[in-house]
Amino acid sequence: MTTKDKGDQKELQKYLSAWQKRHQEYLEKKSQEKASETDEEERNDETFETSESTETNETDSSEEEKEVQNTNKKRILAVTACPTGIAHTYMAEAALKEAGEKLGVDVKVETNGADGIKNNLTSNDINEAVGIIVAADKKVETARFNDRKVIVTSTADAIKNAEILIKRVLNNEAPIFKAEADNNPKEDIQETNSIGRIIYKSIMSGVSNMLPFVIGGGILLALSFVVERFMGENQLFKLLFDVGAGAFHFLIPILAGFIAMSIADKPGFMPGAVAGYMASQGAGFLGGLIGGFIAGYSIIFLKKMTKNMSKQFDGMKSMVIYPIFSLVITGVLMYFIIVPIFTKVNLIVANWLNNMGTVNAVVLGAILGGMMSVDMGGPINKAAYTFSIGVFTDTGNGAFMAAVMAGGMVPPLAIALAMTLFKNNFDEKEKQSTISNFILGLSFITEGAIPFAAKEPVKVIGSCIVGAAIAGGLTQFWSVSAPAPHGGIFVIPAMPSVHSAIFFVVSIAIGAIISGVIFGILRGKKIN
Repeated sequence: MTTKDKGDQKELQKYLSAWQKRHQEYLEKKSQEKASETDEEERNDETFETSESTETNETDSSEEEKEVQNTNKKRILAVTACPTGIAHTYMAEAALKEAGEKLGVDVKVETNGADGIKNNLTSNDINEAVGIIVAADKKVETARFNDRKVIVTSTADAIKNAEILIKRVLNNEAPIFKAEADNNPKEDIQETNSIGRIIYKSIMSGVSNMLPFVIGGGILLALSFVVERFMGENQLFKLLFDVGAGAFHFLIPILAGFIAMSIADKPGFMPGAVAGYMASQGAGFLGGLIGGFIAGYSIIFLKKMTKNMSKQFDGMKSMVIYPIFSLVITGVLMYFIIVPIFTKVNLIVANWLNNMGTVNAVVLGAILGGMMSVDMGGPINKAAYTFSIGVFTDTGNGAFMAAVMAGGMVPPLAIALAMTLFKNNFDEKEKQSTISNFILGLSFITEGAIPFAAKEPVKVIGSCIVGAAIAGGLTQFWSVSAPAPHGGIFVIPAMPSVHSAIFFVVSIAIGAIISGVIFGILRGKKIN
């Protein structure tokens, strides 16, 4: 390095040192200025903060109190489920939540509705809960509640007695639930106390899963008849008819399959569906129903027979033993006993219906129509509806389908008419449901009347039974026949004749008016 280069380097170092010094001084100055500004801002905000401190503290305190209260709330879980998953499921949910708020209890409800399971109960929920209420009219998953305090009841009971059920849980009156100690836990031990309830829940499980096929297939078949009437047997007619008829072919296999599954879990579905298929060849609806029970209990029998087998064979049980032997047992009984017997029974029923006199038809129609209003979606309602579906699917006779449809439409229409004709007898909150009840009634959704029936069961149910029975009887008097198992007024265009369409509407109108007037009078003037 030359002397000149060394000199340049020294000058550069001096310059850099001077610059670093000035830069450091600059940074220190800016830091001081910033600190000064911060202090000033704090002084300017001090008064404002002080003025709001009391209010803020009060708000925070209030929020903390609420949080503490929520934390300290006892939690009760619930599961609600009805066969159709439309009304009772959600009404039971609402009743339980309302009762929980009244009693200061946090209630979380899992709904098993038509659109699937909502608000699922987690394992943490179950562990933290003081008890569980299972309000279900069909099978739901209960194995997860093993060793927990559980009350098993119906949706109707939950709607009417939600507060009582919650109090039972809080008072430690709920029994300890024990699930079966195998790989496929099924029903809780409480349900074994009532054979009738087991049968009902199994049938409703089958019916609820069958209904989409009934409604969808029935409506498409009805639409195909409309197309045929106005457009002839064209391609659209064939499409609608084939798809609707295809759905109908699944009715009995689905019914039997899910009955068996309700009894024996998943292993029961296959033999049950096969039993239903065999029944559909002649034994019909009743044959399929019984076949479902045979299939389900054949699995239960096989489970007991193989209970002491080594766990090494668990896979073989579900994949080999259960399918093969349950199918053999079910198939033999169906082939040699059930199908021959119920094929003859169906022929007898068909002949009886064809030769039934007007008086007998009117009486039976009135009984079926009245039954639709007794519990509005409950066991009696479903019994009448299931009977009519059985006749409809086995014989094609839609007369009794018309009776139950008319009877089921009367209650919500009657409630809506009562609130329209006797406005002073209802409060504003009640009258808000007028339009919805008209819509539900016209759509053949009986459950719209349940909130009123829950409040005043004698007045509502009594008046509705009268009108529903009259409507059902009139449909038979005027020889009305329904072309589909559901749909309300929306199936009118598909009615087999103008006569049926007109008198179907007239029957419903007469029944609804009579029930509406009776209820309106019985209700009396509302005292504000």
